[in-house]
Order: sequence, then structure tokens, then C-alpha cells
Amino acid sequence: MSLTRENILQTLDQIADPVSGKGLVAADLVRALTIEGTQVRFVLEVAPEHGPAMEPVLKAAEAAVAALGADARGVLTAHAAPPVPKIGRHPTPQAGPAPIPGIGRIIAVASGKGGVGKSTVASNLAVAMASVGIKVGLLDGDIHGPSQPRMMGVMGRPGASPDGKRIIPLKGHGVTMMSIGLMLPEDDAVIWRGPMLMGALQQMLSDVEWGTLDVLIVDLPPGTGDVQLSLVQKVPLAGVVIVSTPQDVALLDAKKAMAMFKKTNTRVLGLIENMSSFTCPHCGETTHIFNHGGAHAEALRHGLPFLGEVPLTLGIREAGDAGKPIVVAAPDSAEAK
Repeated sequence: MSLTRENILQTLDQIADPVSGKGLVAADLVRALTIEGTQVRFVLEVAPEHGPAMEPVLKAAEAAVAALGADARGVLTAHAAPPVPKIGRHPTPQAGPAPIPGIGRIIAVASGKGGVGKSTVASNLAVAMASVGIKVGLLDGDIHGPSQPRMMGVMGRPGASPDGKRIIPLKGHGVTMMSIGLMLPEDDAVIWRGPMLMGALQQMLSDVEWGTLDVLIVDLPPGTGDVQLSLVQKVPLAGVVIVSTPQDVALLDAKKAMAMFKKTNTRVLGLIENMSSFTCPHCGETTHIFNHGGAHAEALRHGLPFLGEVPLTLGIREAGDAGKPIVVAAPDSAEAK
């Protein structure tokens, strides 16, 4: 049987949902089905109370699709409704963040606004650490807009452990790396709802064979949404680095990101001002296109470390597009240092 969308959906519908008694497709549980060659990925979205019962169903679904000749992998996500407070009762304590075996520290790189160079900072930070002998991992937590495969020059598909239960990540420039972008075609859109995003993040955190790492850097999506909250709830963070341009609009959103991490008792390690200045390669004149010093002033206002200024240069852009972060492409340049 060929690996067409129709055949795969027919196969999945032959697996019964133990709750409704219907097939998985008829029960409207199948989400985000993607097919690329023999690579088949899908999500089963279920109610949270049915999550444990659906684990064997997920395995059966993967096995059924694999029998068609596919490399099949599914993700199980459960959409939890907000808890309903009970009058006269104390709230039930929730399980706290759990460390990932083998990983020393987890550091998130975040921003309140998109387009400020957060992913550029994350990739260069990871490669710079690896270059001085630190064992580093890089997790691309931007599910909707994964860019680390391109920036790190990492191609191919993650493998699987012999028992099929673990994902084997790829490596680039001495950094162990995982991204949802490695599982999908580069130009494919990830149209997932919040619970599916959190399920994917959880799988990349806990089901990846990270090995022994001194540091895992997590490149977060912009904003203060599901992925950020899920991360601080799932794993203990050593801290978060906030990236912003000096522009007022970007700083407004950066302040919101800092407020969110403060409310979740997450340490902000400091601020980085990206695109801080531009020096003309022809005349040598320096221009502050996006203003200057805003992130530094914000750090001082909040009593946080200011970690430095990164200039706006053609070299950084070209290096990122070429899959060679600037600390590798031009290690002696001012921006790399």
C-alpha cells in the first residue's frame, strides 16, 4: 500500500479509540499529519483524563502506519481545561519541574518580540560555548517558526534508538541539536494549537537522547505564551537571557517577557542589546538605526546584568543564512567577540 494521505488516514481509522469506540479519525483525534517520503508524523489530541489510556493506542497507531512501510512517529497531547476552584478545599499541590537526566543546566534565550535576533544569539551562544570545551545542546523551542536547522547548517532527520522509544538528535559545530524543523519540510507550516505545541516541546525535552550536557540552551519563541509557560513548569531553569533591540517597541515587549519570568520565579540572567549599532563598511560612520542603549538602561532599571551589545552587520546575517554562526565563520570579528 502506498504512503498517501488517504491510505494513512484509513489505516489510523482502523485503530479504535477506547473512549468513543470509533476509529481514531472518526473520533476526530488525528492532528498535524505530515508525509515526506517515508517519514510520517502525526498527533493524537485527547482529553487529559484519557491520556494514560491512550499511550498503547498511540503505539498501535505507529505500528499500523509503520506496517505500510513508513518511518512513523506520533505525539500524544492532552488539552487540559483550567481547574475549577473548590470552595472550602485547599488546592492540590502540583508536581514541580523535573530535571532532565544528564543535563547540568538549562538556559532559555527569550524575547518579547519577534525579529530581534533571539535565534541568532542562541545559536552563536551555543557554538561559542562548545568552542571552549563546554558540552552544549541546543533545543529549538520555536515550534511555529523553527530556524535553528538553517542557522546551524544541520540537515537530515533525527534517528531513533533501537527500541524506538528515544529520538537521536543531530550535531552541528560541536553542538547537539534538536528542532521540530528537522522533522518537517523546511517550507511546511506548523498549524498547531497550544496543547499540541506543549506536547511537541515535552517530547523534545524528555524523549531526546541528549546524552551528558553541561548546558542545554532553549531557543524560545517570541512572546509569553504556552511554550514559555510549559517550559518553566516542566524543567528547572538555571535562568533566562532576554534579547531585545534598543527600539522602544521591542523594549516594551521585552519588559513583558521579564515580568512573566519574574511571576514564574525564573531568574533573568541579563539582557542583550542586539542590532545596537551599524557601521558603514564604506565610510566607517556608525549609525544607531534602532536607537541605542535602551536595553542597557532597562537592565539598570531592573537591577539586572547587561550582557553586551551586538552590532547589526552583514556578516551576521550571511553567516546565519549559510549555516555557520558568526563565531565560527569569523571568530576574530568584533561581532563574534
